This record gives sequence, C-alpha cells and structure tokens, in this order.
Amino acid sequence: MDLSSRLLEQFLALAEERHFGRAAERLSMRQPPLSQAIQRLERRVGVRLVDRGPGGVTLTAAGEAFAVDAARLLAAETAALERARRVGDGLEGDLRLGYVSLLSLRYLPRLLGAAADELPGLRIRLHQDSSAAVAEMVHAGSLDLGFVRDPSVVPADLVTGVFARERVMAALPSGHPLARADALDLAELRDEPFVLPTESVLPTLSGQLRLVCEAAGFTPVVRAFADDLTGLLSYVASGLCVSLLTEALLGLPVPGITYVPLRGAPGRLESTVTAVHRPDPDPAVRRVLELAEGLYGGG
Repeated sequence: MDLSSRLLEQFLALAEERHFGRAAERLSMRQPPLSQAIQRLERRVGVRLVDRGPGGVTLTAAGEAFAVDAARLLAAETAALERARRVGDGLEGDLRLGYVSLLSLRYLPRLLGAAADELPGLRIRLHQDSSAAVAEMVHAGSLDLGFVRDPSVVPADLVTGVFARERVMAALPSGHPLARADALDLAELRDEPFVLPTESVLPTLSGQLRLVCEAAGFTPVVRAFADDLTGLLSYVASGLCVSLLTEALLGLPVPGITYVPLRGAPGRLESTVTAVHRPDPDPAVRRVLELAEGLYGGG
C-alpha cells in the first residue's frame, strides 16, 4: 500500500485532534473508515502509531516522529505541485537567452529588471554571440530565445518578430567639420571615406548601409571593412573614416566619435532588432516576449 496524500492527511488530522470523532468530522468522513485507514497505515509502517483509549488518542513515540515527517511530505508535495504549475505558466524555471553584444547596453538591463519584478521565479541565463550563432543555437535547442540584428541568418522554420527599431545615425570623428551639425542629409557624406561592415560577416547591415547611400544618390567610398562593432568604432575614432551606426551606441560614448542624426525617410534609416524562437515556445518565452513588447512595443 502506498502512502497516499489522503492517508497522510487522515493521520495528521488524528494527530492534531487526538480524537477519532473530531478528526473524522474535520475530514468530512465517518469514524469507522478513519479507524480502518489508520490501522492500514500502521500495518504499512510496521509499528503502532497511536494508542487508543476511552479518553481519546495519544501518539506513540513512533507516531510523534511520523507526524513530523508526514507533515513535511505533504508540504513538499504541495510545493512540488505549485512549482510545476508555475513553471508550466512560465512564472518559474530557467530561460536561456542569446543576444548580440550591443543589445546588452540598450535593452537587456531594462528587460532583466522587469523580469525580476514580474517573474521573480524565472532565472534568465545569458549568452552573447553573433546573430548567426544565436539563431543556430535557438534552432538547435540550446537557447530558448534570441535577439539578433541580422534576420537573414535565421533558419526558415524559426519564428521571428521585431523586438525594437532604431534610427541609423552618422558616426563621425569628433574633429570632423560636420560633427557639430544638428542633423545631416546623408548626401553630405558622399565624398567621405567610409568604414563598412564586412559583407560576408554582417550581410544585412552591410547591404542596408549601401542601399541607403544609393537612395541618397551616391555609392560610398569604402576605405576599410570591419568584422564587428569594435572595428567600426576604432576606424571612426581614429579619424580615418565615417560610418553609419545605430542610436543604441549613444549609450556607449567612445572618445573621438560624435553621432549626428540623419534627415530622410525613417523606414530607410532604421535598423531592427529581431526576436527569434522555435514554434510553440515554452510559456516562459512568451512571458518574456510580452515584457519586451510592453517595454519597447516593437519600436
């Protein structure tokens, strides 16, 4: 015979009431079935748990010890059931979140803070990598959710959605004559040497920057390429090049670089951050995406 929750509850009621009649009334049952249940429990345990007398019930030493442990078992069972429900609802557990480096400056602090307030039982484990690597890890199942800048690298069977939108700005050496302008037309940079993202590593960003320059009537004069953000920043800070970067970098002041807004069609001069996850994601993924939507609203 298993030690069912009901049987443990019956014994604990008797241990607290010290009377079969009162315990049976508390359990909404008749006294004989309760007495039979306690007898079955004693046979299962192998020792006498209660002494029955005309004045009521007293617990044996074994019964006193068993009452303590039975209460712990029931509490543990209740906690296990509640935790399973919370994990099933996305309120508790682990979520593995991948992101590209720059997002840690502009978006992750607020998102992590909101998750700590709204989902205190959820542990978010962070992993930084390239857009392609994050997308592949989500696809492979080693990440639950990813935030990337290059949606072209996302496998077709993953679900994507715009997490945020950012303006593209001119990044100029601080000593550049145009660095003091309140805003620029992109065409004013037609004769400037550019540093651009390497097309093989960041194809979407590289292609977008070329397209906005062409829309402004010129092909950028490319002096250098860089495989990552630090390389782009280094070239601009050196005074050798200009570039086009997102407004997220306003939170990362780099000596020697000034960011100037660009005039033009907003749709062309935008960079998007894309959320990536598998179809039918865990409830925790949905809850974190809801938090992100509340914070940033896709824009």
